[in-house]
Amino acid sequence: MTSSRNPPHAERPLRIVVVNTIVDHAVHTDLALAAQVQRGNALRIGLLEAGYDIIASLPADLYLPERIAQLQPDLIIIDAESDARDVLEHIVIATRDERRPIVLFTEDGATASIDAAMAAGVSAYIVAGLQSERIAPVLNVALSRFRQEEKLRAELDDTRHKLADRKVVERAKGLLMTHHGLTEEQAYQRLRSMAMNKKLKLAEIAQRIIDVEDLLG
Repeated sequence: MTSSRNPPHAERPLRIVVVNTIVDHAVHTDLALAAQVQRGNALRIGLLEAGYDIIASLPADLYLPERIAQLQPDLIIIDAESDARDVLEHIVIATRDERRPIVLFTEDGATASIDAAMAAGVSAYIVAGLQSERIAPVLNVALSRFRQEEKLRAELDDTRHKLADRKVVERAKGLLMTHHGLTEEQAYQRLRSMAMNKKLKLAEIAQRIIDVEDLLG
């Protein structure tokens, strides 16, 4: 039964998908399997006690991207006993078009594994720390980091778009100056007037002028 106590940062419980590594019973001892079950129980207890909503527990297989796209979770948790490279490959595919915070709990503390996970978009990489009382604080930090990264990403994209638009406008101004003998200010004012008349952005009208020039050669 899910706790009614919601996380302090959300108006509703976060919808969480837990991704588990596929256990190879041929190579795992009974002791290792028991330890993995214990880890999984600790994870679920911590999530439920913190008021999170576990909407699915999925294996890391080829169908994972499709299932995540269908479920649309707010956050993805990976429970991986050791090397999680295969899991991360599926997660990267699943979150390629719509980024989501990802938290990885694992026993693998190798630097190469950590670097690979962070490069893949993992928001938090927790080694040997899957105690139920730690779940909520870890997720809060991961969510905060994810939001900051998304804000920086949006700001960077906005800057790139502005620079691209500026280049387009500058080229269109140059064409008007060359073909109509205008000064730079006159070319800019003509672009501005055309944009207003057409109810388009300055960069859009500038791109139309460039397209016509390219078409006519």
